[in-house]
Amino acid sequence: MCPSPKDKADMARETLLVRTFVELTDTLVNDYDVLDFLYLLSDRAIELLGGAAAGVLLTDERGSLRLATASSERMRILELFEMQNEEGPCHDAYVEGKQVARPDLATVHDEWPAFTPRALEEGFRSVYAFPLRLRDQRIGALNVFRAETGQFAQDDVAVGQALADVATVGILHERLIRQSSEVAGQLQLALNSRVIIEQAKGMIAQAGNVEVGEAFALMRAYARSGNRVLREVARDIVEGRLSVEELT
Repeated sequence: MCPSPKDKADMARETLLVRTFVELTDTLVNDYDVLDFLYLLSDRAIELLGGAAAGVLLTDERGSLRLATASSERMRILELFEMQNEEGPCHDAYVEGKQVARPDLATVHDEWPAFTPRALEEGFRSVYAFPLRLRDQRIGALNVFRAETGQFAQDDVAVGQALADVATVGILHERLIRQSSEVAGQLQLALNSRVIIEQAKGMIAQAGNVEVGEAFALMRAYARSGNRVLREVARDIVEGRLSVEELT
């Protein structure tokens, strides 16, 4: 008996889920690229949870939330808006240390009066935020937005939190858990790296006359094809050692 389309879809999702955890686990080695790890997390959260966009906020060395990764430009802008106003799902998930679910953003204007209209303006209608936590230690949160209203299925919620938990372990690592100063340094490196990556994206977009998202995809593909760290490729672009022509 041939499997039904639903069965095929379920099997494909399970395969992707297994592959995702294998890829995330493979990064748990010394000197892994934290930022690329988090971009993979965002990409797979969208695929596995049926999201329209995803982003990760991390705490810096002063304990303030900062943007680490965003799956798109509109997501980046929204996450920056959330941080500036200290209001929204990712912020609450981090502060409270628990999941935040809003199946219809249009009904939560009173809860997030500044954030909600901006999220709706960007085309998002529902959201689920997962805390990045290990026991009592919280280091940020994962945001997953959808373009339609509705509850996340319980299986999706379990998968989302599992991804967030694996990410937390990946960032902290057993070695870093024992050495708190190294934890702060690792997180700070990821946050600082994002700044130079944003600069490189803008330079590629302008020089190559492409969208910012396409510029980032070119840079990320180049880094992966050469087995290089994303922040190093970005630095080469900003400092003029790597041209747009070489990227393509």
